[in-house]
Amino acid sequence: MNFKAIALGTALALGGAAPFTVQTAAAEGNYIPLLTYRTGAFAGSGIHIANGMYDYLQMLNERDGGIGGVKILLEECETGYDPQKGMECYEATKGKGALMYNPYSTGTTLQIIPKAGVDKIPVLSMGYGLSAAAVGNTFPWVFNVPDTYWDGLSVIIKYIGEQEGGMDKLKGKKIGYIFLDAGFGREPIPLLEQLSKDYGFEVTQYPVPAKEMQNQSSQWLNIRRDRPDYVIMWGWGAMNPTAIKEAVKTRFPMDKMIGVWWSAGDDDAAAGGAGAKGYKALNISGLGTDYPALADIKKLVVDARKSQTTEANFGNVLYNRGVLNSVLMAEAIRTAQEKTGKTVLTGEDVRIGLESLNITAERLEEIGLAGFAHPMKVTCEDHAGSHPVYIQEWDGTKWVKATDWIEPMKDVVRPLLEAAAKEYTEKNAPWPARTEPCPN
Repeated sequence: MNFKAIALGTALALGGAAPFTVQTAAAEGNYIPLLTYRTGAFAGSGIHIANGMYDYLQMLNERDGGIGGVKILLEECETGYDPQKGMECYEATKGKGALMYNPYSTGTTLQIIPKAGVDKIPVLSMGYGLSAAAVGNTFPWVFNVPDTYWDGLSVIIKYIGEQEGGMDKLKGKKIGYIFLDAGFGREPIPLLEQLSKDYGFEVTQYPVPAKEMQNQSSQWLNIRRDRPDYVIMWGWGAMNPTAIKEAVKTRFPMDKMIGVWWSAGDDDAAAGGAGAKGYKALNISGLGTDYPALADIKKLVVDARKSQTTEANFGNVLYNRGVLNSVLMAEAIRTAQEKTGKTVLTGEDVRIGLESLNITAERLEEIGLAGFAHPMKVTCEDHAGSHPVYIQEWDGTKWVKATDWIEPMKDVVRPLLEAAAKEYTEKNAPWPARTEPCPN
């Protein structure tokens, strides 16, 4: 494992000092281990996420002295997007007073889920992981707010239906699904197959093995042969820019290609240059840097040389996604402090904060992020919330917002999530019944 720790706002690794190991985190502040990947085939995505997550929390340390007067202690552990390394990082950090985990890998998330209730440390898998974990009565220690993968997929299908003139017009259409052949890419397939039956469209699948992410010629030759009306992409890391370059090369109509929010990076679309114009992707966080909180990050962290981000990448899509992730963490900590009356917290306290999370439009404005995200609320029953998302479009040089906020197909998705949760517990019997009281 490769650790990098930041104690009381000092980025030791950036200054070349020996890494600080957090031994007594709970006695000194509120400790958050960050499972990141700055190396390997997924680093092109992971670096921006890691920088955004770190910089927002570091800004709170610099500007406010932390949260509730208590510093945030951060420690990065390099996983390389490898679930085995992710679990090694988890085991090495959980005993240091960890408040929550953001695995940033569906594979790692799936392995941590059975441990979360035992170790009493919640999992925040923001917009990824096990979709069924949205069922809070079954998974009281797992949170995937603001949306599950299934919510995201339903928005894409709903958008395609709108483009065709109505959901009934999907009948007879062919929709291609190109995906990373891992837990991440396979997660939404059950819903896709169900929606295919419900609306009468055909699905053609194009799995991309992780080792072949940068060699997708065969998949795109098959897409060219099959001639789907639309292609949905569920990619991450090096898969995304490669797929977009191949789509441009094979002259697939880019306005008919739509990615999940993890296939929405600036580097992803830029790989296709002007030829990628029209490519679309979901988004759950704001575009650009025109937000007071981002200005504070720039002044107190980036310009102060306490960040690893570059000027060019500050405020890009995935950086802002990392910022949003840290907003959720910070607001969960603040809420837990209010609920418990404590300032130095435990994982059990933060679980209460996450389950009581209610980020209103007014609160977003208070923290300098008005319009940066849709207001979101977590309940004991619903740990995702199925919140609206929007679609962004590549104009040849940059991302622009292409739609207003779009509601997921909650009436379709929620019953399927509940059925999936039931199936999960049956496969993993005996699954513990919820004993945690609802804090709301």
